[in-house]
Amino acid sequence: MGRPRRIGIVGYGHLGEFLVGEITRSSELELAFVWNRSSDKVEAAIRDGRLSAECALANLGDFAERKADLIAEVCHPDVAKEWCCTFLSSADVYIGSPTAFADEDFEQAVRATTVKESHSVYVSVGALWGAEDIRRMDAKGTLKGVTVTMKKHPKSLKLNGPLMDRMMTLMDGGEDCGGDVVLYEGDVRSICPLAPNNVNTMACAAIAAPSLGFSKVKARLVANSSLTDRHIVVVDVEGPFDDQLGCAFKVHTERSNPAAVGAVTGKQTYNAFLASLLNAEGKEPGVHLS
Repeated sequence: MGRPRRIGIVGYGHLGEFLVGEITRSSELELAFVWNRSSDKVEAAIRDGRLSAECALANLGDFAERKADLIAEVCHPDVAKEWCCTFLSSADVYIGSPTAFADEDFEQAVRATTVKESHSVYVSVGALWGAEDIRRMDAKGTLKGVTVTMKKHPKSLKLNGPLMDRMMTLMDGGEDCGGDVVLYEGDVRSICPLAPNNVNTMACAAIAAPSLGFSKVKARLVANSSLTDRHIVVVDVEGPFDDQLGCAFKVHTERSNPAAVGAVTGKQTYNAFLASLLNAEGKEPGVHLS
């Protein structure tokens, strides 16, 4: 049996804290470091005995000293964009904020750096059900369309700019009567900067389907105040049309994930992130779904 894989965690929010706990309980993994944009939560965890002081990394620029095999970003797409290429100089990288790839310049830089540094980037599929099926259809040239609809309670939506204004206008105008209020309908690329913490599943679909990508995978973001105990993700996939039979191949899935009001990530998605992290190894340089 080889040595445990050393994992660095960038971001100590709810998901980061969950992953740290799982890593420290694993015999196959070892915690290389933990960094958070605000040090307060890390310091509190050290005082409470939930985190060893030697695992805390005060300056993210010192990451290479910790000799991590894999650095997991579970913080914010801005952090992913700032640090991913730098991390690749010494480790593989796991991206928990795939909306960062909506930035075409960032995606191109990451792909080039993986080849230059002989490391790989892994993107968690998170709540995207059927990601591998979408990838296979895309590779075979049979994928014709993907639409991802995400439904959450308004308090679980962290929106920016005009999208936040639109939600407030619609809600204040009484359009929400415990039913669906469509906040956005369009391409994935445009919504990523407006809801970077809420539409990771949409971004994963765009990565899984490179022939469509962020500009052609369709997104629908819905607020519904009756969703007090769950998040809903609906994925609609379209395949080839059969001229002889007059119908097309279609797949419709709906994922209902327990989540409290205000939660950005549903409970079962934490386990999906962990499974993705455990699978994040052994691929050639490039960007891979995990």
